[in-house]
Amino acid sequence: MNPVARYKPLTQSNLPCPDVITMAERELSAFFNAVTQLFGAKQAELSAEDWLKELVEINGLPASVHEWRSLTAKVSMRLAVQMQAAPLSSSLFTEPQIA
Repeated sequence: MNPVARYKPLTQSNLPCPDVITMAERELSAFFNAVTQLFGAKQAELSAEDWLKELVEINGLPASVHEWRSLTAKVSMRLAVQMQAAPLSSSLFTEPQIA
């Protein structure tokens, strides 16, 4: 994924649910860009994959902005836990530097 990519509305009007697709694109794009700015492109890619997995696991597509934000909040909480645990796990496996 390109961290510089910005949201561009769909131009195809023959899609079955253009409003839902537009909401999904906006939400994922905003989430991806925020994670990229905070944690870098690699973590943004991993988090976007988590977001998409979460979308697949729910029963039906979210129909409102509130429901899309709830999905993003759930994935954001998972990311926060991962980021909080990351420094601890990496410090356990690195040898201390002797000055």
